[in-house]
Amino acid sequence: MRAIGIILAGGNNNRMGELSKKRAIAAMPVAGSYRSIDFALSNMTNSHIQKVGVFTQYNARSLNDHLSSSKWWDFGRKQGGLFVFTPTVTSDNNSWYRGTADAIYQNLSFLKASHEPYVVIASGDCVYKMDFNKVLEYHIEKKADITVVCKDMPADENVDRYGTLQLDDDCRIREFEEKPLVAKSNTISCGIYVVRRRQLIELIEKSADEGLYDFVKDILIRYKSLKRIYGYKITDYWKNIATIDDYFETNMDFLKPEIRNYFFREYPDIYSKVDDLPPAKYNPGAKLRNSLISSGSIINGTVEDSVIFKGVFVGNNCTIKNSVILNDVYIGDNTYIENCIIESHDTIRANSYLKGEDCVKVVVEQNDRFVI
Repeated sequence: MRAIGIILAGGNNNRMGELSKKRAIAAMPVAGSYRSIDFALSNMTNSHIQKVGVFTQYNARSLNDHLSSSKWWDFGRKQGGLFVFTPTVTSDNNSWYRGTADAIYQNLSFLKASHEPYVVIASGDCVYKMDFNKVLEYHIEKKADITVVCKDMPADENVDRYGTLQLDDDCRIREFEEKPLVAKSNTISCGIYVVRRRQLIELIEKSADEGLYDFVKDILIRYKSLKRIYGYKITDYWKNIATIDDYFETNMDFLKPEIRNYFFREYPDIYSKVDDLPPAKYNPGAKLRNSLISSGSIINGTVEDSVIFKGVFVGNNCTIKNSVILNDVYIGDNTYIENCIIESHDTIRANSYLKGEDCVKVVVEQNDRFVI
């Protein structure tokens, strides 16, 4: 493909509460065996983008560890590759990324050293499948300066946390509002953009000279009347992990056969770093219904309508309903869990009762396992 990829994975989101204290949003576990960033990376490699830069910043340890080898997404090539960029102190700059445009500016040498004519920019916190070749073809056909991937949301959906667009009959963007108090449109930006590389360098350098740091506010919105900015609408599954409820609902969606088949049975595939773990083990007395159980887990109790991540131990006479249990959690005997998200590496003491009543409950325990 005639494009390089940029994945913006450095931001933090306070609406994720306790879940974002351990990791970047792009490193959030999804669907039992994946991370949020796996979907953007898989879409890049499936679109034959050979060179991808990932810009990380906030709580990046687990994300950097996940990206330590590029072979899982087939970026280990002589041409191209997977590059991870974190903020660094230089003679010209000693700041953290002050926004999405500033993140690109601080790594502008990555763009200048490339030869591909186009750039695909994507966020690392969205779950979707997409052929970026189709977006690029649309971009060229429209003779666009920038193309924004967008989606029509249901009329009853609250879109105030997204950027909302208004398109004309030719799909050119006429209005663009970022996180409006009162949305005038239910068409939202998916955080995926296609732009000509030389033009992106020009826009980023001009914004930096003027002390402007945000790609959406200071480039897309600012230039919407001066540049040819078009919207490319999608209708397939797309979810942004922006809140605890979003995260919970995204994982619950993978319990639906049609969603699982779409992502994991239909070509192209979604790839992730593979851990050397044994298959899940179900001991006598274990009961399961409509659940995802990941490798390395041992189940003794009852699991219903739940997603169990890697290396989880469920004790005797336990009941888990409508919950998400993250990696490496130990659940003691006679425990009841419903409508909860259990943080990774937690130990839930025997005889515990955990239930989210009015909303999803996030459980973060500090127990030591040797006292169980």
